[in-house]
Order: sequence, then C-alpha cells, then structure tokens
Amino acid sequence: MKRLQFTGLLFCAAILFCLTSCGGDESKKETSTDTTAVESTAVVPEVNTIITTPQSMMVVTHKVANFAKWIASYDAHDSMRLANGIHSYIIGRGMQDTNTVLVAVKVDDIAKAKAFAKDPSLKKAMEKGGVTGAPTILFTTFTWQDTAQVSTDLRSRSMITVKDWAAWQKAYTDSKQERMDNGIVDRAYGHDADDDKKVTMITAVVDTAKAFAYYKSDALKKRREEAGVIGEPKRLLYRVVKRY
Repeated sequence: MKRLQFTGLLFCAAILFCLTSCGGDESKKETSTDTTAVESTAVVPEVNTIITTPQSMMVVTHKVANFAKWIASYDAHDSMRLANGIHSYIIGRGMQDTNTVLVAVKVDDIAKAKAFAKDPSLKKAMEKGGVTGAPTILFTTFTWQDTAQVSTDLRSRSMITVKDWAAWQKAYTDSKQERMDNGIVDRAYGHDADDDKKVTMITAVVDTAKAFAYYKSDALKKRREEAGVIGEPKRLLYRVVKRY
C-alpha cells in the first residue's frame, strides 16, 4: 500500500512539473513577442543633408606632370595651409585629362586666403609638386550644398555669368527635377566671393548619356535664357579621387 501511495505521489509531481514548465515557456514566448512589437515601432530620425550656411572656398585648377608625385607634395604641405586657415576638402582629376587637377579647400577668411594665394611659398610648393603652367584660383561662396551620398564620383563644374543672382537661383531651383530626369543631381552652387553675378554649380553626373545630351539640348538653352544666363557655360568634368 505504501508503495502505491509513493508511486501516486511521483506521478502527481511529474504532472505538476510539466504544467509549470509549459506555463513558463508560454510566459517567455509572450514576453518575447511583446518586445519585438515594441522594437518594430521605433522611429529612426531623418537626417538633413542640406546645408544653406554660406561656405567660403578656394578652388584651384591646374595641370601636373605626375599626379602621384603632386598629391604626395600637396599632403606634405598641409600644415602650411592650416596656418592660413585653409582646410583641405576634395581632390578631383579631369575626366578626359587625368593630369588636370581640381583642388577645393574650405577657408576661414577670404582676405587671408587671397593673401596666401599670392605668397611666393605657395608658388614654390606648386613647382616642387610638379605643377605645370599657371593655376586658376577662384574664391567662391557656396550658398547651398547637399552632403547626401550619391552613386557616382563623376562631377561637373559649370561656371556662368547671370544678370541677377536671385532670379537665377529661383529658376535653377525650379528646374531641379528636369536635371534629375536627365541624370544630373545637384551637389552645390554659389557665386564669386566678390561678384554674385559669377555663378558656380557643382553637379553629380549619374547617367552620362542623358546628361551629355541634355547639355546640348534646346530645353537647357531655353532654361538658361529664362534664368538670365549670359553666354555659354564653362564646364569641367572631373572625378573626385580623394576626400578629406
């Protein structure tokens, strides 16, 4: 009789353990499900990539005898630029002539940067780096930039003269979708530091066939006329090869 009672107690204990274990699993499952539901509703804040704070920049274009030698020399003189409030930004190489180099740097003070551009030490550093011919140095105030990543490093720099900055800016902004439809994405635009009628636009070329056809199109010619553009644009196609 005692053996039967003991066996019965073991059986009851086994059933109780099973029920407890199953209940625990269900509780864990429900908790896990609830946690997943909360995580799925989390909102990721949208990042604004548009910059409208004016940025003063010095943009230099020149030819070099050997790019590898030149860029090593350029990087070696970074302390000289920093001492004059000049900060390296991007290096570009011409699409057709890779020995054509575009250097864009951010500047803290336009007047100081202009003085630096005339300093004999800069000329000497350029000669040491293998710069051939006279460089073109421009001082530009970029009033709009988009820092979002794009799928290509191919850029177009277009320089134009306009009748009125405000009228041109509105017309350019209104035609943004037309450029996008033709494989062109806006990256930055601004004007000469001393003359807002001399305009510079930087765009990314994501579809070369469409973009090159658009450059020659009557649609773009009409857009330029409506925006008050004087004459033909000066365009340089280059690839961004280094960012600082």
